[in-house]
Amino acid sequence: MENERKHPEEMEDLRKELENFQQEKERVRAIIGKLGGVPTFHTKFINITFIIIIFVTVIVSIIGGEKTRSLMIEIAVIALSAKIIYMIHQQMRVDHFKFWMLSSIEWRLNEIMRLIRKLGDK
Repeated sequence: MENERKHPEEMEDLRKELENFQQEKERVRAIIGKLGGVPTFHTKFINITFIIIIFVTVIVSIIGGEKTRSLMIEIAVIALSAKIIYMIHQQMRVDHFKFWMLSSIEWRLNEIMRLIRKLGDK
């Protein structure tokens, strides 16, 4: 109670910082959701497409006999390679986001350390 009377500006600053923190938290939550928290239609579509391609190539390879077997194996290998490339791309996006988050945390920590040093000097 006594601190509130001595430093009303500091209390108001702390309230503003708390509000900013809540807004930032909600913004980060939205970004994480967009990045990969929940599978999007696009991701589901790509996964289902690759599953269908692999399934069809296996069935055609079994039914078609020796003539189509090597062609179907090649198509399956190409589809799996494309899926691996897509997964690497998605992982790069996640890694970029992690780097961005760590950089912003470091920046905020440095900012807080500057404020602490200023308060310590007073």
